[in-house]
Amino acid sequence: MATAIRPIGHEERLSLVDHLDELRTRLIISGVALAVAFGICLWQNHTLLQWINEPLNKQTQKQVERGEGPLGQTALAQQAVLGLAKSTEALALTLSTPASGLPAATRARLLAQIPQVRKDVAKIPIKPQGNKPVTLGFGEPFTTTLTVSLYFALVLALPVILFELYGFLLPAFSPSERRVVLPLLSAIPFLFVIGVLFGYFVVLPAAVRFFQNFNSGQFDVLVQASQYYKFAATTLLAMGLVFQVPVAILAAVRARIVTVTQLRKGRRYAIVACAAVAAFLPGDAVTLLLETIPLYVLYETSILLAAVMSRRWAREGVPVTATTGPDADATGEPEGMGSDNSSETTTEQSVQTIIDHTDPDLSE
Repeated sequence: MATAIRPIGHEERLSLVDHLDELRTRLIISGVALAVAFGICLWQNHTLLQWINEPLNKQTQKQVERGEGPLGQTALAQQAVLGLAKSTEALALTLSTPASGLPAATRARLLAQIPQVRKDVAKIPIKPQGNKPVTLGFGEPFTTTLTVSLYFALVLALPVILFELYGFLLPAFSPSERRVVLPLLSAIPFLFVIGVLFGYFVVLPAAVRFFQNFNSGQFDVLVQASQYYKFAATTLLAMGLVFQVPVAILAAVRARIVTVTQLRKGRRYAIVACAAVAAFLPGDAVTLLLETIPLYVLYETSILLAAVMSRRWAREGVPVTATTGPDADATGEPEGMGSDNSSETTTEQSVQTIIDHTDPDLSE
């Protein structure tokens, strides 16, 4: 019986039913991990909402300081009322003194009103409320909280889900192929987290600033909660996927789709592509530069890693997927590597790998 606690060995023989049973077990474990993470996120939903609301709160506060938008106008009105209340209190104190020349009874009534004025002033909020996303539909706070909790639960459960996915796929690779695949797969969660953090601290604040200020003089901008959280999740997910560029480039080099030489010659096109991706994301000119530089650094890092891994693969004699690229010889193998592993042999090994992991009776 297959187990989902450890990866199945490459030499182990499993029937089709065993493969399906293993898949079911791994799906159950992934589902349980997601459910537990969802429960934790729902329990801490206030912290999650504060975290995702922070970029919007900061931008809204800047508008308030400039007196722009509904909250800015409310802030100006509150400041005016506070100033008027303090002036009234100071005037009452001045008139309640004997030097004012007012009758004693009048001065006593003025002095008696000062505590009430101070009590009313204390009720006026110093900062206007309403810098959070608004909800328009009945039950929308509940459904939006569940949606945000699910987003974060998926991020928390991702390591377990990836472990189960890798455990199901790895037996199809030979030991030599596994040495190549494992570093690439292990880098995916790491790069995804870096991309999400970059999106949260750089891209999302720039996007919020752009959309909050775009033609704001013609609109009373009220940010709806469901749309804002959907936009934030899409932005963070997109940046997490964009930061998978090194893995994609290494995989393309490994499959002989491109070569390191071609990547180096295409630097000018890479700069244009990085700038185009950054321009597609919302923001101003400064944000465009801040987004383009990390993307191009990823490209240069990918070239460096591809060059190092290509030399390593050549030394270890790791079989390469046959292509008709400029660096391949007539047999489809890279130059400098032995031609004893032909494309037919690679195909036969791939077929044999599939057969090795099915029941012998089913392969007849």
